[in-house]
Amino acid sequence: MVNLHDAQHKRPSELSGGMRQRVGIARAFSTTPDMLLMDEPFGALDALTRGVIQDELLRICAKTGQTVFMITHDVDEAILLADRLILMSNGPQAHIAEIVENPLPRDRVRTSIHHLSGFYDLRNHLVDFLVRRSAGIRQTSH
Repeated sequence: MVNLHDAQHKRPSELSGGMRQRVGIARAFSTTPDMLLMDEPFGALDALTRGVIQDELLRICAKTGQTVFMITHDVDEAILLADRLILMSNGPQAHIAEIVENPLPRDRVRTSIHHLSGFYDLRNHLVDFLVRRSAGIRQTSH
């Protein structure tokens, strides 16, 4: 499922960070949950490993039809992985500020997604939201 055949005889302490993430994903899928919850699952990985594991997650979800609810602060990761993006306000009283449907075709590929029509419109919308939210934080903290 997560392409760790070559590491099947390794001890947990011998696994790289990326391998450990793959084991975690496999463990989560092994219980066949109705919804898989992931909180910043790739945040501690280097960019190359993160991309490989994002591709694995896309492949697994396409194969299984699994629903995933994932928290991320990475705009490009959100665009690649999400069909629907829920943008939150800040602070202790945080709430849903906006729900954005991802208009890009579902068979997204990390290496070519930026060529799709609508990619930069969506990305700019998300970045603008984050900039406005950040400006609001600075104004209220002064």
